[in-house]
Amino acid sequence: MEQVTFFVTALIAVASAIGLVVRRNPLHGALFLVVNLFCVAVLYLLLRAEFLAAAQVIIYAGAIMVLFLFAIMILIPGRAETGRDPFRRQRLAALPLGAAFLLLVGVLMWGGPPPGGAPPPPGGAAAVGRLLFTDYLLPFEITAVLLLAALVGALVLARRRA
Repeated sequence: MEQVTFFVTALIAVASAIGLVVRRNPLHGALFLVVNLFCVAVLYLLLRAEFLAAAQVIIYAGAIMVLFLFAIMILIPGRAETGRDPFRRQRLAALPLGAAFLLLVGVLMWGGPPPGGAPPPPGGAAAVGRLLFTDYLLPFEITAVLLLAALVGALVLARRRA
């Protein structure tokens, strides 16, 4: 079952990455990127890295994508500003290069396991949380105060200009 989940997720991730590259509308490309980031989070879950999966969803698929969409909505060119596609040759070269990449991935995947292997991760999310609130409590709190000060400073600067 785990292999089926991996292959389906990998297929969706590759398809969404291709969709991200070939879409002309930046909003559609950003939505394909969200799908790709969620697929990466599922792959982290398959590797039993729950903390990384949660961070992937919260930070990248959540906060960073909101920022990207905000920037796209503000900076998107109008129809009058778009002209001839300057990347037409690169798009034509992408298909054979993508096929070569998939062939390489297939050879690496079905060529057998690499010698040795990585040891399983010690702990997971519980161990990270325990360390953050015991051994690294002071640096964690200092970072939180520093981020809060940066947020307040950004708000003050934004209100002065408005």
